[in-house]
Amino acid sequence: MSFERFLKDWSLPLSMMMGASAYFFCDSLSLSTAVKVAIVEGITYVQPTLIFFMLMLTFCTIRLEDMRLRGWQWWLLAFQATVSAVFCLLHQTVEDQTSRVFLQSTMLCFLCPTATAAAVVTAKLGGNVGSLTAYTMLINLTSAVLISAFVPLVNPAGELSFGLSFWMIIKKVFPLLIFPLFLALIIRRISPTLLRWLTSIPDLPFYLWLVSLSLAIAVTTRILVHAEVTLQLCLLILAGSLVACIMQFAVGRLVGKHYKEAITAGQACGQKNTVLAIWVGYTFLNPLTSVAGGFYTIWHNVFNAWQLYRRNQASS
Repeated sequence: MSFERFLKDWSLPLSMMMGASAYFFCDSLSLSTAVKVAIVEGITYVQPTLIFFMLMLTFCTIRLEDMRLRGWQWWLLAFQATVSAVFCLLHQTVEDQTSRVFLQSTMLCFLCPTATAAAVVTAKLGGNVGSLTAYTMLINLTSAVLISAFVPLVNPAGELSFGLSFWMIIKKVFPLLIFPLFLALIIRRISPTLLRWLTSIPDLPFYLWLVSLSLAIAVTTRILVHAEVTLQLCLLILAGSLVACIMQFAVGRLVGKHYKEAITAGQACGQKNTVLAIWVGYTFLNPLTSVAGGFYTIWHNVFNAWQLYRRNQASS
C-alpha cells in the first residue's frame, strides 16, 4: 500500500488521533492559564471559519432547485421528535439524579440537529447534498423548537423563556448554515469563472473538514478529561450516546432506502452538530450532559471513517 493510499483510507482516524494528541501535548506544556485560555478562544474562531468556507465550497456544487423536499425528511423529523419526547416523558418519572442526567444526555443526542459539516461527508460518500442541506435547515429549526419546549420540563430551575431559548439556538446555528449557502448562490449567479476556480480544487472542502475535525476532537478530549463525572454515570452516558448514534444512522439509512437516498438520509439523521449539543448541555441542562456530545463526536466520526474506507476500497 502506498503512503498516499494509506492517507486516503485512514484520513479520518488520523485526523481524530492528531486532535487528541494535540490536546495532550499542549496540556503537558508549562503554559500559563492566559495562554491556554487564548488557545481555546482561538479555536472558537478558527473552527467556525473553516466550517464556513468548506460549506461555501460544497454549496457551490449545488443549485437552489436541488434543495427539494423529500418524503424521508418528514419521517426522520417525526422520528427524532418522537424519541426526544419519549425521553423527556421518562425523565419526569424518575427522581434519581444519575438516571435524570443519563436521560437528559441521551435525549440530547436525539434532539441535536444535523451537523453543518454533514454536507461535506455526504458529498464524499456520493449522497445528495441538495436534499441533505434542505433537511439540515428543517431539523435545525425543529430542534430549536423542541429544545426550547422540552428544557423547561427537564430543567424547571432554568430561567430562560421559550422565545429566548429559541432565539439563542437559532442565532447560534443558522448564520453558519445560511450565509455560506447565500454566498455560494451569489457566486453561481454573478461569476461563473470564480465558480469554476473554486470547484476545480479536488476535495478541498474535505481537507478543510479534516482540520476542523482535529480541532473538534481536541476540544472533545478536553471536555472528557475535565468532566467531573462518576465512572458509573460516564459509562451510562457513553452507552446511551453509542446506542443513539447506531440507532439514528440505522433508521436514517432504512428510511432513506425507500426513497433511494440511504446515504443522504443516514448522514442527515446520524451525523450531529455535537458542538451545539455540548453548548446546549452547558447552557440549558445539567452541565454533565455535555459529555454526551463529546462521546457522540467520537462515535459518528468513527462510523463515517468506516464508511469512507469502504467507499475507497470499492472504488480502487
